Amino acid sequence: MKEIQKDLFFKSAIELSRLLREGQLTCTSLLDAFYAQIEQVDSSIKAFLRLEKNRAYEEADTINTRFQKGDALPPLAGIPIALKDNICVQNSQTTCGSKILENYISPYNATLVNKLKSHSLIPIGKTNMDEFAMGSSTENSAFYPTRNPWNSDYVPGGSSGGSCAAVAIGEAPLAIGSDTGGSIRQPASFCGVVGMKPTYGRVSRYGLVAFASSLDQMGPISRTVEDTAHLLNVICGHDPHDSTSSPASVPDFTAALHRGVQGLKIGVPSELFNESIQSKVKASLEQGLNRLKEGGATWEVIPLPVVEYAVPTYYIIAPAEASANLARFDGVRYGYRNKEAQTLKNMMKQSRGKGFGREVQRRIILGTYALSSGYYDAYYLKAQKVRTLIKEAFQKAFAKYDVIITPTSPTLPFRFGEHTQDPLSMYLADIATIPVNLAGLPALSIPCGFAKGLPIGMQLIGKAFDEETLLAAGHWFQTVTNFHKQTPNVISIGKKIKHQNSTLNK
Repeated sequence: MKEIQKDLFFKSAIELSRLLREGQLTCTSLLDAFYAQIEQVDSSIKAFLRLEKNRAYEEADTINTRFQKGDALPPLAGIPIALKDNICVQNSQTTCGSKILENYISPYNATLVNKLKSHSLIPIGKTNMDEFAMGSSTENSAFYPTRNPWNSDYVPGGSSGGSCAAVAIGEAPLAIGSDTGGSIRQPASFCGVVGMKPTYGRVSRYGLVAFASSLDQMGPISRTVEDTAHLLNVICGHDPHDSTSSPASVPDFTAALHRGVQGLKIGVPSELFNESIQSKVKASLEQGLNRLKEGGATWEVIPLPVVEYAVPTYYIIAPAEASANLARFDGVRYGYRNKEAQTLKNMMKQSRGKGFGREVQRRIILGTYALSSGYYDAYYLKAQKVRTLIKEAFQKAFAKYDVIITPTSPTLPFRFGEHTQDPLSMYLADIATIPVNLAGLPALSIPCGFAKGLPIGMQLIGKAFDEETLLAAGHWFQTVTNFHKQTPNVISIGKKIKHQNSTLNK
């Protein structure tokens, strides 16, 4: 057992599954190990908002008994998994990283949570996030920021920064995030892990607290593409509780993993492969593309001009939908309520003013303005028309190419505070990921390099409901590279945080 634990935290979920089935581990000892890792490093990283130890150990005991009986269990049975804190778990806090929901206890499970439980995965806790998933750095959490496991001076990305940091630092082998404009893929890139946004409608949104309903989608975060394929098998599928859930059949995603990349045609948008991309990011991407070429793929630079209009389009549509979705948080029915107000109007105003953070307030105001009388046609309707053009541009590109590849982020991870006073620069951090959400397509981010000790991610974009091609290409890439096998130095991070704290105390 001691020998196994030397690198236990950085094994893939499938490797851990094998150890469970061979009897070298029990579900309880696996939980013990990961909770010990959380206790050791999370005071430095702050990936988790809360843990669910009692419930997790109860579920572990049940699964242990089934293993002992020799029951046939799903591939990921007994594997711990972390959940972003905008996913409802019955009788558990679901805060969305916001003061306004600080004491909210969900009365029901999200469909995704029920699927995880039916496949005997074990949720271990809720991870930190930008408030209501609005942000690209996890600096907007109402509780505390999460730090990048590779260098604590830098952000982990967002809004699923807690989930990605937890996997990167070995606090959980798997996690779930949500992705509205890149919130799984961008932090996956910054933290050096695998993150996937499935096709819109692949995963039920029932029980996901809504940000922008036509863009939101939950997806897996893991160390390997193989683990991602297994987790997709668990969470995908039609759900009658979600009217946007697709009735499309769900394949066995693991069956596609060994297809290779021979004959794969790759398009690389020139708008995301030019001087606007940091040189080290562009160099790593080009090296990654050439590795794919060695495997039999071909790639060429292509024009995709509508990509340049994606960010302004998104920042009309997403805030407009957020304005409508967040109207329910008014202090009347649940969540934070200001008790000092003397009138209903003032109670709502003060509850929302003190309950929502600055970025959420900014986007609500933007969205309300875009939907207001006299401006709806000029902004919201026009943005929806541009969204259609973006979808059509991707469809045209996919008539010739199997995969479109871009950097996941145009830059390396940035320092804390670097963009907090400049919202536009923060918004531009998602320039490569936002077009995918507007078009409803699947996309996968995989580690493709390092610079200055920080990870770099490659984004693979596919046709709607063709996650399999992305998984095949991503898995092949991971068989010929070892970027995904690199791990942060836990000890140095702990020391660095202590040094920073002692400096602040002075």
